[in-house]
Amino acid sequence: MGGYVIRRLLISIPVLFLVTFLVFTLIEIAPGDVVDYFISPESMQYTTEADIQRLRERTGLDQPFLVRYGKWLGHLAQGDLGYSFVESKPVGGLIVDHMKNTLPLMGAAWLMGIVFGITLGVFVGLRQYSVWDFSLTGFSFLGLSIPAFISGILGLYIFSVRLGWFPAGGMRTAGGESSLSDSLYHLVLPATTLALMDIARNMRYMRFSMLEVLNQDYITTARAKGLRPRLVNYRHAMRNALLPVVTVTGMSLPQLVAGAVFIETIYSWRGMGTLYLNAVSGRDYPVIMGVNLVFAVMVLGANLLTDIVYSIVDPRVRFEG
Repeated sequence: MGGYVIRRLLISIPVLFLVTFLVFTLIEIAPGDVVDYFISPESMQYTTEADIQRLRERTGLDQPFLVRYGKWLGHLAQGDLGYSFVESKPVGGLIVDHMKNTLPLMGAAWLMGIVFGITLGVFVGLRQYSVWDFSLTGFSFLGLSIPAFISGILGLYIFSVRLGWFPAGGMRTAGGESSLSDSLYHLVLPATTLALMDIARNMRYMRFSMLEVLNQDYITTARAKGLRPRLVNYRHAMRNALLPVVTVTGMSLPQLVAGAVFIETIYSWRGMGTLYLNAVSGRDYPVIMGVNLVFAVMVLGANLLTDIVYSIVDPRVRFEG
């Protein structure tokens, strides 16, 4: 196991290098001049070419593309992600500040996707062609069809504006004392809307997997031996049915990251998504590079964790050192 983990970590290094290079290239070839974002529209008419050139030299934008990328890598090797053009703060500190808010949101959504998705999948898998099966299958199609920014707006309108069950935005009550219950109250709606697609997908995979496993010969044999249905369904069938769902769950993290960008914007959640959107709109490339690097590390880490969990769920899987 230890050798496998080390090999995967070594393989991740060129992947991260490729991701950062592609993002840096996309920023470079995007239309417009980054320096234009430093000049306000009111002062544009008073700005001369000499002023623009001084801005380029001060921010290092006058240097060739590969030189700037090489310098960014050099600073990264020293643990320095650069300095934000827009916020005028170290990128590392900005990411830490916003990540503290994003992790509870993504973690809650991920957990809800696993718990509710698997539970509902097993439930309808054991009740094929029932009213529950048709109803929840319809719900899963709906959840898979609606993108995060639509479900976020619908959730905000129905549960906040019309019903008033949840706050319309923010992470805590304005002017009130910060408490765990207040934070959870603000977290429920954005986390649920973010988890909607995960719940639907995990439920679909778990249902299909349960139906496939329940028709296997060893399940028939277990029933013929007189084992209790609960034991057959949950100890023999469910454990084997979990294998494909574990893979899907691990691969859902990139979609959660993308969904968090929209959900955080809709619910005024001061997290990584908000930071990323502000950086993109301001062409703040040090922040864009830093956030993409963190997201890439999270995705690679989730894939590695998925493989480890897979070996725990399925004892047949072994890692050769």
